[in-house]
Amino acid sequence: MVLALKVVCKFRGIASGLPTIYSTKFRCHPPVISSVFNPGISLVKLAHSLVRERVNPGDIVIDATVGNGHDTLLLSTLVGATGKVFGFDIQETAIVTAKSILQNSASGENVSLFVDSHANMKKNIPTHYHRKISAIMFNLGYLPGSNKQVITQTYSTLTALNDARELLASNGIITVLAYPGHSGGEVETDNVKNWCLSLAPEDYQVQLHENSANSVTAPKFFAIFRGGIGIAGQ
Repeated sequence: MVLALKVVCKFRGIASGLPTIYSTKFRCHPPVISSVFNPGISLVKLAHSLVRERVNPGDIVIDATVGNGHDTLLLSTLVGATGKVFGFDIQETAIVTAKSILQNSASGENVSLFVDSHANMKKNIPTHYHRKISAIMFNLGYLPGSNKQVITQTYSTLTALNDARELLASNGIITVLAYPGHSGGEVETDNVKNWCLSLAPEDYQVQLHENSANSVTAPKFFAIFRGGIGIAGQ
């Protein structure tokens, strides 16, 4: 919490003398979103770095968009044998690819994968894990190397983000990589930003990372911290 100085000036009548200064302190919150420009940095690697800082062995985590399984593998490695990973993707090919990656790396025993939308993740997570999820990762857009017409949708993404907020632990992190450069991506990215702006600043801090001066079409990375301020990457 930030203590800011409030200055109050009181004038006595209409005399030409200087005002009397009274100072009081009041509580205020920093803006919910802080912007960070990191030219040339890999936003994927930054997401992984921030997640590593928040996830420990034995934690429960979610890959909301499994894709090719790289985030899933990272999460599986971080939580270890005593942890649990839940992964979601609407494309069965993505789930098959992720399973192959996990098997080849001798990981995956702690992973449950669902051919389902991330909008349905809350109902697939046992209730005793609710409010205990350390990290929830989103990588929006389309599956690399597949049909670019099959993309994440704004409505389902916002539904998933609302559920993520209810699932997240008190010191957890949500990461969202958004891509405004493809068809439908700009609307989705704008809606993600507006969702972040709707969060209570006393409970959340959001970092918006960009790595390109072309802010219109360049990827955007949102790091959403619940409780405490994440400073890695700044």
